[in-house]
This record gives sequence, structure tokens and C-alpha cells, in this order.
Amino acid sequence: MPTTLLAGLGSGLSLIIAIGAQNAFVLRQGIRREHVGAVALLCALADALLIGAGVLGIGTLVEQAPVVLEVVKWGGVAFLLCYAVLALRRAVHPETLRAGETATGASLRAALTTAAALTFLNPHVYLDTVLLLGSIANQHGADGRWVFAVGATLGSFVWFFALAYGARRLAPLFAKPMAWRVLDGSIAVVMTLIALSLALD
Repeated sequence: MPTTLLAGLGSGLSLIIAIGAQNAFVLRQGIRREHVGAVALLCALADALLIGAGVLGIGTLVEQAPVVLEVVKWGGVAFLLCYAVLALRRAVHPETLRAGETATGASLRAALTTAAALTFLNPHVYLDTVLLLGSIANQHGADGRWVFAVGATLGSFVWFFALAYGARRLAPLFAKPMAWRVLDGSIAVVMTLIALSLALD
């Protein structure tokens, strides 16, 4: 069982530790010290939900319903492009953040809505988290699959909270407008590339 738990932890981390729209948003929230815990918790719980769905076999339904994935795909493309435009606007008009200062920009509802959209409007999350992790989990048998799922879920919690709260250490760097310009410019590029990759996939 410990081996299965570690296998789930490793598999979960390998899928989420990548520069993507969701991680870029969590990183930015962490640097701004804005609704950090709530955003990290939402992302981790969303992963837990999707992993559980995969273990229950919903991944098979997702695979057999390409129309659903197509709708999610184009909704995700539109959302990512809009977010890229907003990030580009922030890059043109960068902000500053003093060390220890908490930003007071977006509301909690807006931050959680954005985090949820970046999570659930990404069709890859259904293929990777639901279908792929669900398939791997079910290879561990009726009992072992849930141990695997716990390990994968633990990986999500560790990653999102480490990313969100670890980003605070970068706050002094972002006292300079140029740092925000680079970060938001990079986020705009990442969002655009992900949107294009979804559209061309």
C-alpha cells in the first residue's frame, strides 16, 4: 500500500508540475498575497474531484463523448485568450508590490471564479487527470485504486499550497514594475500558446 500511495503521489505531481494557465494564476496570486489559501484550496479540491471521477470510471464517458470535450475546448480557448489580453494590459501598465503588502485587487469571488475556469475549461484536465490518472489508478485493483487516488490528491495539495505560499518569497522582487511587466508578459504568452495548442489540437 505505501508503494501504491507513492505511485499516486508521483503520478499526480508529474502531471501538475508544469507551466500552465492554472499554475501561472496560482503563482501570481501568491506573489500578490491575494486570496492565496482559498485559490490553492480550490485548485487542490478540484483536482481531488477530478481524480475521484477518474477512479470511478467517468474518464471512459469523457472519452466516449467528444462533443462535450469540443465544447469545453472552445470555451477554454476563448477564456484563455481573454485572460491573455488582460495579462498583456497589465504588462503595459505594471503595478508594484511592497514586501509584506497585501494586494487588494480582485474580490475573492472573482479569484475563485478565475481559478475554477482555468481548471474546468481546460480539456486536457479531463484527459490527463480524469482519464489518464483514472486508468493508472484502476490498474492497482479495487482497493489499491483509492490508495493511489489519495496519493495523487496529496500531490495536488502539496504542489498548489507550496506554489501559492512559496511565491510570497518573490514579493520583494516584485516591488519593481519591470518584474510585473515580465511576469504578466510571460503569462500572456503562456495563455496564448495554450489557447493556440487547444485550438489546433
